Amino acid sequence: MSIPIISYFSGGGFLDLGFELENFEVIWSNEISTDISKIYNSGLSSTLKKTKQISSNESIELIKTSLLKKNVIKNIDSKLWGIIGGPPCPDFSVGGKNKGKDGDRGKLSKIYVDHICSLKPSFFIFENVKGLIRTKKHKEFFDELVRQLENNGYATDYKLLNALDFGVPQDRERIILLGIRKGLYKSLFSKKFSGEKKWYPWPKAKYPKAKEFYDWSNLNNPNLPDELKVGSYIMNQEELSHLTNSDEYFVPKSPKFNEIEEGDTSRKSFKRLHRNKYSPTAAYGNNEVHLHPTLGRRLSVREALRIQTVPDSYVINGAITLSTKFKVIGNGVPVKLSRAIAESMRLLLLKSNK
Repeated sequence: MSIPIISYFSGGGFLDLGFELENFEVIWSNEISTDISKIYNSGLSSTLKKTKQISSNESIELIKTSLLKKNVIKNIDSKLWGIIGGPPCPDFSVGGKNKGKDGDRGKLSKIYVDHICSLKPSFFIFENVKGLIRTKKHKEFFDELVRQLENNGYATDYKLLNALDFGVPQDRERIILLGIRKGLYKSLFSKKFSGEKKWYPWPKAKYPKAKEFYDWSNLNNPNLPDELKVGSYIMNQEELSHLTNSDEYFVPKSPKFNEIEEGDTSRKSFKRLHRNKYSPTAAYGNNEVHLHPTLGRRLSVREALRIQTVPDSYVINGAITLSTKFKVIGNGVPVKLSRAIAESMRLLLLKSNK
């Protein structure tokens, strides 16, 4: 039996997809952008072979939890259900404006936690950038959120995960804060939650500390895992030519970036990927441009999706701008990482049913 979940800040649905593939079911979703909702609807429906549509385009600031309780939650026929989401992160990002909890987007993290505390799911997932715990100001805010959740009946845990360690060809670190109801914690661990961390059975990395473990200074090293190399995903142009969204990319307006050598990712804007190395964090937009390792152009939509480990069955249809497509892809959680988190949560929850 699938476990129901509610999804906030759904975006292109990469986080949702990972959970759906691990036998969870998104029963309600929220995405404020109607264009991004079209991407979600098209991509998840084509991948999952069933109709999936964004439920609400309201801002989380306007969503009344009382109506959600009345119209959605009361119809959940399961003692286990959850809330997942990744609030917008620019206000906590190292490359952002650093406004933190006072920024227009930063305050949405607090509202998201307020919704969790009001709706009282069995479990929750909160995904965000590592900047949320790496600076004193942001860490104080993060600690406030954790205290609020614990004071409202949740056992919490958090960890910084790098998607690269889970088989994603990308150096992408994200903080994952999660929790389960304290009553559920007690039934699982036969003791009360006392605020300790490291209780959660985090997913096991396929390539632990991949950045440090392998010698990436020698890109001809035969011991480098193919799964972590960009080239394994985007160099076969014959294969890619048969896939939807493979011919969608920004047409070069200047020949200058042709001077950038393969593997030179040191620049602030134009970064050329190397076929035998992982990609920097996918952040397409805000002047960051990732170039194909050998071709004189930026990445295509399909190539970017592959670097985010989104299945080829995920198809983006409709009149949607390239900028919007790349924004959605860059903001998403790599599906392999999402699925690993979902699997670990499912295995934990199933123990409570025994």
